[in-house]
Amino acid sequence: MSDLRVQKFAKILVEHSTRIEPGDRVLIEGTTAAEPLVRELYIQVLEKGGHPHPMIGFPGMVPFVQEDMYLTYASDTQLDFIPTFYKIAYDQFESRIRIHSATNTRGASSLDPVKAQRRGRAISTITEAQMRRGAEGRFKWVTTLYPTDGYAQDAGMSLKDYEDFVFRAVHTHEEDPVAYWNSTAARQQKAIDFLVGKDLVTLRGPNVDLTLSIKGRKFMNSTGINNMPDGEIFTGPVEDSVNGWVKFTYPAIYGGVAVEGAELTFNRGRVERAKAEKNQDYLIKMLESDDGSRYLGEFAIGTNSDIDRFTGNILFDEKIGGTFHMALGAGYPETGSHNKSAIHWDMICDMRTDSEIHVDGELFYKNGEFVFGK
Repeated sequence: MSDLRVQKFAKILVEHSTRIEPGDRVLIEGTTAAEPLVRELYIQVLEKGGHPHPMIGFPGMVPFVQEDMYLTYASDTQLDFIPTFYKIAYDQFESRIRIHSATNTRGASSLDPVKAQRRGRAISTITEAQMRRGAEGRFKWVTTLYPTDGYAQDAGMSLKDYEDFVFRAVHTHEEDPVAYWNSTAARQQKAIDFLVGKDLVTLRGPNVDLTLSIKGRKFMNSTGINNMPDGEIFTGPVEDSVNGWVKFTYPAIYGGVAVEGAELTFNRGRVERAKAEKNQDYLIKMLESDDGSRYLGEFAIGTNSDIDRFTGNILFDEKIGGTFHMALGAGYPETGSHNKSAIHWDMICDMRTDSEIHVDGELFYKNGEFVFGK
């Protein structure tokens, strides 16, 4: 891949996503597979007057990115240990840039889910600090991905084709990609403005029959600040309001494990029944993580038409235009969500065929397109 694309990618992350200012301490998380982007980020953070702190490990050795080696060899005491330097950075730094750059995306698929669950509880305090300080405007964070052979294989593409897909999704082909991402806010804001003050959301389609409340909740306009690529509007539904059934049309991947054909039935906000065509035991185990893991922390609609296929990576897949997704577990406080959990597991459902979303009885979304006001 060309140096220019990497330079533009870093520019998006530094100038748009994290808005680095002089004096900002910036944690850069990733693996050695992302070396070209890490190097460019290091340079551009310095040019902005920030203080880059790279925390780079070999694939399989980086917390929050892929930690299968740790889960394989760690004792219970070590699983409960909170990583010292990450804890300091998330509590004190002004920014962090996380680069998913795994070379083996299935490294954790055969690991004991109980160990993953235990490790998730230990590092949940770090995730909570990110969400809390981010909501307070004191922590500028973004999660992104650098193309590797592992991700390309998951997507069923050659590495070159996957590189093209990734860099197009983040819009490095634009003459001014920062200006492009700024312009997406106005388009998505129209849908958010319609939802202000609304209550009951009803989703109907071949794979969903669900109601939930957004009363008093705030929809966020997601345009590349916390995720890159981006393209969604999302909120935290009222915790005890979700009722009905949904079957997710794509594999739900968490911790490197793909749960296929996941079906959830909600009653007063809580998942009462869950089944799956593959890895059902893992689904059930994750639902037992804590008191908040059976409740929704997020409801969102994907809006990025440049992400036109399922790739097996949630950072991209949840943004697919014409889909909605819901996350079990931790919610984002800035939306009004009160749900807390060690997990945040996004699951995606296609709405592009024979599907509608009504809001307070008015048609809002049909077959993958916003139609309100028409």
